[in-house]
Amino acid sequence: MSTPAERPSVLFVCVHNAGRSQMAAAYLTHLAGDRVQVRSAGSAPAGTVNPAVVEAMAEAGIDISAEVPKVLTIEAVQASDVVITMGCGDTCPVFPGKHYLDWELPDPAGQGVEAVRPIRDEIEKRIRGLIEEISPAQ
Repeated sequence: MSTPAERPSVLFVCVHNAGRSQMAAAYLTHLAGDRVQVRSAGSAPAGTVNPAVVEAMAEAGIDISAEVPKVLTIEAVQASDVVITMGCGDTCPVFPGKHYLDWELPDPAGQGVEAVRPIRDEIEKRIRGLIEEISPAQ
């Protein structure tokens, strides 16, 4: 999918950009480093990242406490090679030539860290598979 001169770019989208998309972006950044360009956004962003999500990611050794939910823009979609939606429904703009994936995952909103852990672990598993697909080790 990518040539040595270019990095694939991935955009993770959910409604609030406070849970699933933040975890996915953090895992992709953590595991792929600078091999992949990572963005996340929400169709109706929350004011802050879910504290239980921050705690669950800290348990995995990834600090997302400084992250802030971002609004989904058409420009972010246009600038991305892969767009992964997580329950944003019809609010995600679709453009020709983009690779779209829809990851059905439970929404961690309002959940405690015990409920967030299995969602976090499933996201990590999917991110590892995504890296192999879009940016295999050289």
